[in-house]
Parts: sequence; structure tokens; C-alpha cells
Amino acid sequence: MVLYDVIVVGGGHAGCEAASAACRLGARTALITHKRESIGVMSCNPAIGGLGKGHLVREIDALDGLMGRVADRAGIQFRLLNRKKGPAVRGPRTQADRKLYREAMQAELAEIDTLDIVEGDAFDLEQHEGEVTGVVLQDGRILRAGAVVITTGTFLRGLIHIGQQKIPAGRVGEKPSLGLSATFSRFQLRLGRLKTGTPARLDGRTINWGAIGSQAADEDPVPFSFMTDRIVNPQIDCGVTRTNERTHKIIADNVHLSAMYSGQIEGVGPRYCPSIEDKIVRFGERDGHQIFLEPEGLDDHTVYPNGISSSLPADVQETFIRSITGLERVKILQTGYAIEYDCVDPRQLSQTLEVLRVPRLFLAGQINGTTGYEEAAAQGLVAGLNAARRAAGDAPITFSRSQSYLGVMIDDLTSRGIEEPYRMFTSRAEYRLTLRADNADLRLTPLGIRLGCVGPARRERFMQWQTELDTARVALKGVDITPTEAGRHGLQLNQDGVRRSAYDLLSHHEIALAQLQQIWPSLLTEVSSRTAEAIEIEAKYSVYLDRQKADIRSLSADEGIEIPMDFSFGGIPGLSIELQQKLGRARPRNMAQAMRIDGMTPAAVMLLTGILQRANALHGRPHAGHAH
Repeated sequence: MVLYDVIVVGGGHAGCEAASAACRLGARTALITHKRESIGVMSCNPAIGGLGKGHLVREIDALDGLMGRVADRAGIQFRLLNRKKGPAVRGPRTQADRKLYREAMQAELAEIDTLDIVEGDAFDLEQHEGEVTGVVLQDGRILRAGAVVITTGTFLRGLIHIGQQKIPAGRVGEKPSLGLSATFSRFQLRLGRLKTGTPARLDGRTINWGAIGSQAADEDPVPFSFMTDRIVNPQIDCGVTRTNERTHKIIADNVHLSAMYSGQIEGVGPRYCPSIEDKIVRFGERDGHQIFLEPEGLDDHTVYPNGISSSLPADVQETFIRSITGLERVKILQTGYAIEYDCVDPRQLSQTLEVLRVPRLFLAGQINGTTGYEEAAAQGLVAGLNAARRAAGDAPITFSRSQSYLGVMIDDLTSRGIEEPYRMFTSRAEYRLTLRADNADLRLTPLGIRLGCVGPARRERFMQWQTELDTARVALKGVDITPTEAGRHGLQLNQDGVRRSAYDLLSHHEIALAQLQQIWPSLLTEVSSRTAEAIEIEAKYSVYLDRQKADIRSLSADEGIEIPMDFSFGGIPGLSIELQQKLGRARPRNMAQAMRIDGMTPAAVMLLTGILQRANALHGRPHAGHAH
């Protein structure tokens, strides 16, 4: 028997972040994985980031997590999505070299003195007086801890489907995790069944690259991590091709052989990342679907055809793939497949990701119904931080919707649950003008410093940058100009006689910093390009952010009105029977969550708020605390 502060089960993206976060808070941690060499493996698409997802990676990095730094070391095609749109909806993304990513992640974990990697199969959980106290491995070993984080990904009763063929596996070539599903059933947790899929892998040497289009990396790659000064890997092009009428006919003629459409799969798949069978069935009127041919490494001939995940039989996959321009003679290295797996209804978790009915047990990643590396890693970070604090007897840390995409995702999961695999989008955030990828460090690194999860190198660099930003802000606000003087420099302002500072002028979308430096040649010439860009974005959003502050204060107040777990919504005079039933089913944790329930009227909000405030005051319950 070995005693730890925190045990993390699973060496995927959630598990790596959970283990690292727990260790950064000083917890002696064990990471249990089937095979040490599979830690950090990118099971599906070899890419990190994107719209919404890239925001999560930036937030992980702001709290000194691993994913941003590792992606920068492994990235081979960096692109800033929505570059021509506003900063709030831009999303950093990189195609990654699978081998470099895995090696970089393993190297990061190897540097942590307080982390032990334990190879084995987590088969059961130990409990004492209802609280989880340890993990039982299939070979009989027992590891005990003050808190346990489960991050099993697609391994929980994982089952691969290729046509009519079924293969028990967590991913190709790796055994599923079977024991923990029985453990969760014993804990009386509600389990669901979800599905995801992956396309065939192709031999790039057999692709006719000259017959298809290409997509280049950005000329000025934008890193994920605040700690990365520049990208050093060579940058590659990806190929672009399309399905066609022949492709669609082959799929349509054989769709009954797909595991998805033959009734073999009970799990629900991701709406936003459908299989090619789904695309043909649901969007049959389209003449083609775009496919990105993404090389999996600088010295790897494997190509990932993004856009054609499939669970059709191997021979049908080969036939339809070879009907696509550029792939007529392609060699298939690995057949595509669908995989279904168990998940836990996330409404059974607190916003710390601790299981409500099983203290000291935390869940993170696809087990909570999400899809994607980034969503998993972000949950792992939150679960790891809270597991370490739980083990140490410290107060939990939660994230507000107004503060981070971390908070948006976890609030969505724990208050609304899931009907399909959850994916992060910028549209899910009410305050996305505030929650930009470019200001993740300003929003969250000060919190990380207070929590103790930010290392000295990042802390020092961040504080220097904060000082530089403050200096730049003072400089911009320290010079001003009249509308008439501005007009002589080509700036069209309202002729109201009011002097405007350079900072005020920057808030106009049509005015750039370069124009102001023509008026004041020495303005911000001593600051870094990172600082100049940050202060310009801040100024342009300042008007909108001032308007949002009142809404954010209101949300924080509503989040502070807690609803006890044993609170009864039944029989409240003035609250309709329908609304009582909806509230009883949803079990909101605070008034902010209750207000998002369909049918909540202003009158119902006022009524319930008054009852809760009186009840909380009577019982001396404090307001809910957030990580502000």
C-alpha cells in the first residue's frame, strides 16, 4: 500500500493536466495509466485549439498548465482562425506532430519531482464512511490518497465498431477499462453512453498532392503559451480536397453496413463533428464535403483525412476514399472506426468537478460528456487543483461564467447536463468580449499566482509584462489632442471641442496605433509588440467592457445566492407547478443557474430570490465563493 495526496487515473489530456495541477499545489501525486509510453497520445485529430477550444488552451496556459507549452513545441502548422474578425472570436490552432507532442508531454511530467507514474489498470475505488480513499488496481495493488481524479476518456467500457465488427478497446490496440463502470453503478451514479469516431489513416506517399489544393500555415505563427517567444518547428502545408457524387453514392449504397446506422451503436455522437455517413444522410443535397489532409508529423508519412470519420466496413471505406480526387491510389494504414463508451451525467458533479454523492472523487474529461482534447485538459486542470485543495483541507476553487471559458464549460455541464458530446464554442459565452484569447493571462494568471499554481518563471515574466502594460496605458492617456488638431492629421472626429487622449482615440475601430505614432513619434516605441497589440485591443474594447461590467456584477450576485441541495421547490406559493417540476429536475446550485431554466419569469425570479435570501440568512449560509 502506498499513500498519496492525489491519485489521477488516466494519462490522456485531462489526466496530464490534473496531475500537473495537483503537483503545482504541492500534492504528492500518482498518475495511473495502462502504459507509460501512451501518456500524451493524440488519439484522434493531431491538432490543438480552434474557435472556443483555443480560448481554453490559453486559459490552461494562463494557470501554468501544460497544453499550450506542449502544443508550441509540437506545432507544425499554426493558424489564427478568424484573423480578419474581432479579437473576441479569433481562435489559435495548430496542427501537431504526434510524436513531438507525446514526447514533449512526457518530458514535462518527467520533470515533476512529486509525481509518480504507475502502470496498471484501475479496477475499483476504496471508500471509508462514504468518502473515496484510494484506488484498487486489477493486479491487487492498493494506492491510497486524500482525493482521486478519474480521467478515463473513451476507455470506460470502450467498444470499437468497424462495420459489423466489435472490438473492446479504449482506442486501437489498447484495452478498455471495465471495472470502474461497475464501481460507478455501485455508487448509484447515472451513466450514459456516448460515441465518437475517427477516420482512416492514409499513407501520404501514395497521395497525388499535385491534384488537390493546399492550405499554408500563417507567416507569423502565434504561439499558445505566454512563455513561448517564437515557434521553431518547420511549418507545413495541408492538402485540401472534396468528396463528390461518386463518393456519396458509395456511402449511401452501403450506409446500412455502418455501425451507426445498423443499430449496433446506442451512444449519441457529436453533432459538430459528424461521421461522413451522417453528412451524407443529413446533408445529402450537397455536392461535396471538404477534406483537409493533415500530415501527422515532420518525419511521419501518416496523413489524417479530417472530415471523413467512418464506421463503415474496411472494404467500403477503401472504396469511397479512393473515389476522392487525389486519393485514387492511396494506401490505407489504419481503418477508421467509431467508438462508444460510458460517461457520467455531469449534473451529479459540483462546480469543482467533485462527485456530489461521493466525496473526494473528482471526474474530468470525456467521462463528463465532453469531446475534444482541449475540453478534457481544461477540466483536468480544475479537477486537479480542487483535488489537491481537498486533500490539503483547503477551500475549493470555482470559476464563474463571467471570468473564463473554464467557468462557462463547467457551469454548462453541471447545470444543464449533456444530450450529446459537449464542444466549446465562443457562442456559449455571454461575456465573450471580456473572455478573449488574447487576455487570458490578464484574467487568470493573477488568480494562479494567489493559488500557488503558477511557477516563478511565469510569475516574474507576467509581472514584468503587467508593468509594461501599465506604463503603456499611462503613456497613451498622458497625451491628448483636439478634434481640429486631429483633423489636420487625417483623423475624423466629432467637432465638439473635447480633447481626446491617445487611449480614447485608439478605442475608435478605424484608428490604429501606427496612425497615432505619426502624431506622437515617440509613443510606445519602447514597448514590445506583444504589449502594443494588447493595449490596442484593450482600448478598442474598453467601451463595450464598461457596458458589460454591470451585467457581470449582477451575475456574480446571482451566483452568490446558493440553493441548498436539499431545498424543495414543491409547494412554493406563486410558483407554477410546471416551474416547480422543472426546477426540481434541474436542481440548480444558485440563482444564476435557476434563471437560465426555460420558463423562469421575472416574477418567479424575484419570488425565489427573496425566499432563498431569507433562508440563507436564517441558516447563516455564506455566499458562494468564486475565483475572482
